[in-house]
Amino acid sequence: MAKQKTAYVCNDCGSEYSKWQGQCNDCGAWNTLSEVRLGSSAPHTAKFSGYAGAASQQAEVKRLAEVDLADLPRFSSHCAEFDRVLGGGLVPGSAILIGGSPGAGKSTLLLQTLCQLAEQHEALYVTGEESLQQVAMRAQRLGLPTDKLKMLSETNVETLLQVAQQLRPKVMVIDSIQVMHMADIQSAPGSVSQVRESAAYLTRFAKQTHTTLFLVGHVTKDGSLAGPKVLEHMIDCSLLLEGDNDSRFRTLRGHKNRFGAVNELGVFAMLENGLKEVKNPSAIFLNRAGDASPGSLVMVVWEGTRPMLVEIQALVDDSHLSNPRRIAVGLDHNRLAMLLAVLHRHGGLHTGDQDVFVNVVGGVRVAETGADLALLLAVVSSLRDRALPQDLVVFGEVGLSGEIRPVPSGQERIREAAKHGFRRAIVPKGNCPRQAPEGMEVIGVERLSQALEAL
Repeated sequence: MAKQKTAYVCNDCGSEYSKWQGQCNDCGAWNTLSEVRLGSSAPHTAKFSGYAGAASQQAEVKRLAEVDLADLPRFSSHCAEFDRVLGGGLVPGSAILIGGSPGAGKSTLLLQTLCQLAEQHEALYVTGEESLQQVAMRAQRLGLPTDKLKMLSETNVETLLQVAQQLRPKVMVIDSIQVMHMADIQSAPGSVSQVRESAAYLTRFAKQTHTTLFLVGHVTKDGSLAGPKVLEHMIDCSLLLEGDNDSRFRTLRGHKNRFGAVNELGVFAMLENGLKEVKNPSAIFLNRAGDASPGSLVMVVWEGTRPMLVEIQALVDDSHLSNPRRIAVGLDHNRLAMLLAVLHRHGGLHTGDQDVFVNVVGGVRVAETGADLALLLAVVSSLRDRALPQDLVVFGEVGLSGEIRPVPSGQERIREAAKHGFRRAIVPKGNCPRQAPEGMEVIGVERLSQALEAL
């Protein structure tokens, strides 16, 4: 018998090595190499015939202007928030990876979507972790139409694709990719080689048959997607469903999208009858207390293609430690420390002997720099123990020299704040409109000292 070849693959970046070593030379991670047995590549060359345009006989060269975009029309998922994150709808032949922590609602969201799509299109739901009875009980509890959705309980990739080739579904869900396996790969399901080869085989099927493919993926303890990083390069769209167990709101964020904008955000509410889309997230995140309190301020952040109003809270208190604490929930911890240094140097306010806690209400994670000015003003409000007006909204980026830089889409942010009843705004001078919205006072500032004087 011939000796079977093996390789060692990095779990973080997917780099391959002929022998084991402690550190990956490409990404620098330690103890991430796992052994992979190389099997026969014959099954991977299969062609999925029977579909129009499945495999062309001869490669054809076209000019970019001659490519007909009408060949792949989008179709709606019957959920406006889901379509927003996807870039406007589902694209035939696309592979979409949806990740999230256990209990976030990945299976619920996809089951709702496929039950609605099955009314008009052929749909197949492949479950590998749950039995058909468990999925049927969930659909009955959610009150979903179950007459036309086809179900399959299978973990072997070759077997389920044989069934899919006979049914010819337009949309197919694989729940989840970590439990799928191929017969010619000797490693266990969930390993690097099984996840990579199974995803590649399923993606090839989706491309050749113009099937919209959903892959459900697990996440690790640090919140990243489990499996090799090369999996993110195979698929067309990578989505992450986030939400705390004690919160009934879920956010669906796009990290990669070949057919639309990235960093788009969709908001859902987890109710008894499933996930329901939230069409006006600002109204939910602005559920403020009746009385104004120090350290509370509303800012306008830009998520994808729309503005969103969220509340930021700061608490500054005397520290009894030699190294005062700097804790940020929903914001970058390093940026908080940098902005406090800017406040001391250019604002004249010292927080070196104070504990500073910052929180974005509602579990929203803000990654853009447009929240800098609101964060500093909330810290100043808590430090001075003086409440800010509840009809005040703030946004702007703060530089290291104390300047207030303009942010993208400033006009749309101001109009969104005026629509929700805010009457005063402190914004960068470069974002000041020529004509402010009716009944709203817009104050443009260029320096941090000017913003503190405007308060």
